[in-house]
Amino acid sequence: MVNRPDTKKARLKRHKRVRSKVSGTAERPRLCVFRSTNNIYAQIIDDVNGVTLAQASSLDKTITGNGGNKTAAREVGKLVAQRAAEKNITDVVFDRGGNIYHGRVQELAEGAREGGLNF
Repeated sequence: MVNRPDTKKARLKRHKRVRSKVSGTAERPRLCVFRSTNNIYAQIIDDVNGVTLAQASSLDKTITGNGGNKTAAREVGKLVAQRAAEKNITDVVFDRGGNIYHGRVQELAEGAREGGLNF
């Protein structure tokens, strides 16, 4: 019998470890990334007040094409940066959500940097 590792359990464990160290404030909110099989989502969150300040996903009408690829992830990063700039947010803390900083998560981060976010 083959014992495969539970990848979801491992990701949640990493996410819990990262969240114990990363927290968003009003001055420097948290850019949180959630990656599903078909789409990618990003939120800018103020953890002190428990408020989502800006959000974007590959389901938005402005994002065209497949939501589960790297080009869509880069567009989501640019869109969330644009929406953050409208609310005068420039500095954020990046929360990769327990995912490895590679592929779609990395593309979203680079798109957010292109859009003007600093982290």
